Amino acid sequence: MSCAIAHQSGGTPLNIFEPQQYDHWLSEQPDTTRQWLQASGFEGKGVALVPGNNGELGHAIAVVSDLTDMFACGDLAQQLPVGEYHIDNIRDPDRLVAIAFGWGCGAYRYERYRKSDSKFAQLNLDDADVVREANDLIDAVGLTRDLINTPASDMMPEDLATVTQHLAERYNAVFRQWTGEDLKQDNFPMIHAVGRASDHDPRLLQLTWGNPEHPKVTLVGKGVCFDSGGLNLKPGNAMRLMKKDMGGAAQVLGLAQLIMARHLPVRLRVLIPAVENAVSGNAFRPGDVINTRQGLTVEIDNTDAEGRLVLCDALTEAAAETPDLIIDFATLTGACRVALGTELPGFFTNQLSLAGDLMQSGERVTDPVWSMPLHQPYKEFMKSDVADLVNCASTPFGGAITAALYLQHFVADVPWVHFDVMAWNNRKLPGRPVGGEAMGIRAVFEYLHNRFQD
Repeated sequence: MSCAIAHQSGGTPLNIFEPQQYDHWLSEQPDTTRQWLQASGFEGKGVALVPGNNGELGHAIAVVSDLTDMFACGDLAQQLPVGEYHIDNIRDPDRLVAIAFGWGCGAYRYERYRKSDSKFAQLNLDDADVVREANDLIDAVGLTRDLINTPASDMMPEDLATVTQHLAERYNAVFRQWTGEDLKQDNFPMIHAVGRASDHDPRLLQLTWGNPEHPKVTLVGKGVCFDSGGLNLKPGNAMRLMKKDMGGAAQVLGLAQLIMARHLPVRLRVLIPAVENAVSGNAFRPGDVINTRQGLTVEIDNTDAEGRLVLCDALTEAAAETPDLIIDFATLTGACRVALGTELPGFFTNQLSLAGDLMQSGERVTDPVWSMPLHQPYKEFMKSDVADLVNCASTPFGGAITAALYLQHFVADVPWVHFDVMAWNNRKLPGRPVGGEAMGIRAVFEYLHNRFQD
């Protein structure tokens, strides 16, 4: 996507305004310009093109409702005629980063299997730092979208491993993985149990980067590359988008790339339990009792509640080194979508002071997230008659909460945030096409940058 933003000069002048700014600008323009805009039917919203003295495109105008919205300019790459543009009326670097980010995200296309003839307008910027920051953000979103949009035929646990290894090589990080029977030998029984029915071996992927003396931040991402529901088989319509059930892994890889590209002074660790929840003769079953890395036993009520199972072993491993912060991302429950809709990610945390900071960070960068309660009395619904826990609550109510409470058993007292995300756009919005989406990663990066940046 970053090809839409270039560090160079030249191009058609482009003025970008909020409505009041446009009104003031218009009042100072010559009669010919005002008459042209009136004659062309421009009403002070959207895009207008003003001819030059010789009939060429003289300059372009874009009026958006709120320039603090990082997606306010998300349609400009498509709305403007193909060509090069430079912004004529804005100099503030933060504002330029926001404009460039929205512009670049609007130029995204997933083209792995079908190339598009679409061409986009290019934004030229003189400030190399602005271009670099905008493109780092754009590329992190693009990686996340690409991973989610890729079908399971080309995005199985071994493919996620390849992506993670390439990311490690690119940023001089260290990659490690546990595969198949290694998971049993090294005590990751849940990851193995959920993934053993697939022809694609289950894996735990690890990436580590940064100075060991820096604050430790660990990211955990649910990497269920396809979720059939297991023996509790999903109906066909519910299975249709289950290529996106590795959306949590995609979020943490996009966030990890952003952290490394921006040289955030943290010691980063990424853990991704990568499995396919498939059906075969050795699939785990409802009623089975399975041990966890922590030692708690879990009775399986529903094999379609598998995400929390693979996450619990990874979270136990994450908590073992007592990092300063654990953040997990998962496409975990439909209940969170019922509560907040598909476009607002919910999160849970055992640090109440952190919740407000995260929400404010999300608002600043137009990546809204919303705090949900870890309501402890609901732990009663996770009790089992034969094991320490059951993997699915005895009530259909509060499903996002009970899932988060299950995960909380495995993080001890380490500061922890759990994101329950859709990872998919059901409708087209400026800068956000239908398909896989990064949700919450820029909010988290903003929070981490404010907390840990020197």
